[in-house]
Amino acid sequence: MLVDGADYFRHLESSLRQARQSIIIIGWDFDGRIRLRPQASEEESPPLGPLLRALVEAEPQLSVQILVWSISVLHGPSAIAPAMFGSDWQQHPRIHLKFDTQHPFYGSHHQKIVCIDGAVAFVGGMDLTVRRWDTPEHMADDPRRIDCEGEPYPPVHDVQMVFDGRAAAAICTMATERWHSATGEFSTSPGDQRKQFGDAPWPADLEPDFRDAGVAIARTHPAYAGRNEIHESSTQALDMIMAAERSIYIEAQYLTAKIIGAALSRRLKAPEGPDIVIVMTQESHGLLERLAMSENRDRLIRRLARVDRFRRLRVFYPVVPSGSGKVEVLVHAKLIVVDDRAIRIGSSNLNNRSIGLDTECDVAIEASSATDRRTIAGIRNRLLAEHLDCSTCDVDVAIKEAGLARAVDRLNHRPRGLRPFDVGKSGSPFRLLPGTRFLDPVRIFRLPWPFR
Repeated sequence: MLVDGADYFRHLESSLRQARQSIIIIGWDFDGRIRLRPQASEEESPPLGPLLRALVEAEPQLSVQILVWSISVLHGPSAIAPAMFGSDWQQHPRIHLKFDTQHPFYGSHHQKIVCIDGAVAFVGGMDLTVRRWDTPEHMADDPRRIDCEGEPYPPVHDVQMVFDGRAAAAICTMATERWHSATGEFSTSPGDQRKQFGDAPWPADLEPDFRDAGVAIARTHPAYAGRNEIHESSTQALDMIMAAERSIYIEAQYLTAKIIGAALSRRLKAPEGPDIVIVMTQESHGLLERLAMSENRDRLIRRLARVDRFRRLRVFYPVVPSGSGKVEVLVHAKLIVVDDRAIRIGSSNLNNRSIGLDTECDVAIEASSATDRRTIAGIRNRLLAEHLDCSTCDVDVAIKEAGLARAVDRLNHRPRGLRPFDVGKSGSPFRLLPGTRFLDPVRIFRLPWPFR
């Protein structure tokens, strides 16, 4: 479990430097100008694009394949010109950057995956692009948190998972198939060829959270171009919500999906249902996001609050202190933890389009031992301790004494902490705002004949 961009990027660079055969990067966005370790010198940790070029030049059998959503040049935060017209680092016969156009109208390729030698896979919520790097401290004015134009950006929180073994091999096979379906080209087959190079390129100095664990891979893919619809991710999320006994902890950028709202409502109505704590992004960027995501999110929260007669629901956004008061931390994570029994990390937001329109990938681990259960609870407590500016021991004790929701109430008294959403007590029942179903659709648009 890799928490926040600095942790992920540092360990990713360690694995990339061990690559011998193949690096496959699949993402919603990509920017070769970012540096994975901005705290190090540029000679020690160069920008990602030149780093990939140097790795290929040093390893005669290594190839790099990068697949990016075709509309990212318009929607994503990366620079348009380098993506469209190429950069010097791309000018190598074993480096290939392609745009994925095999998606329905307004659908996005939203997976965030890196595969190395068919043996190690990184899956989660972070693209290799600008405005993703941050530390767990989320300082309001971290001088290292600047984009490639030298502009500072707000604190951002995210999570990623790295794993090896059969689960990594399965993700890498999925990535090669995605490359082929998007480009028509066959990727370097990961197979078992890593064996000739030795052990898997596991990040140096990274102690695994889980050993010999089963990993469930869940996907979302719309019915498109002759391929069947896949909605494993939403099914998995609903199963986890309905299976919870004591607590549901969620980190999400968006919460607008009606089927998720219905499931959470059902659990809140049950007299013996679980506590539900949701940590989300509050701030909206632009009118369309405010209409499609924020307004409908607030309606859903009001709906949940109406049925919360047992006072088990908490919905927060994180803040850190600054000279002018407080600064919100952007929550870009997509995470669900149920009791101490299961954890899921991936690319799926809890909005409608992640249910059936966008292409998503999530990975989950269900505890099979007491050690696994302690690890899952420890990860949840680590995340809460980050947001509440306290120790994991404090969180652990408070949850054991008071349960998840009241534990957060007890510990949430510092300048850095979690603030409740102010969505008002009045307002319409949860219905999508007119027209926003076109911005946050749950399935493919069927355009009229002249425009197909």
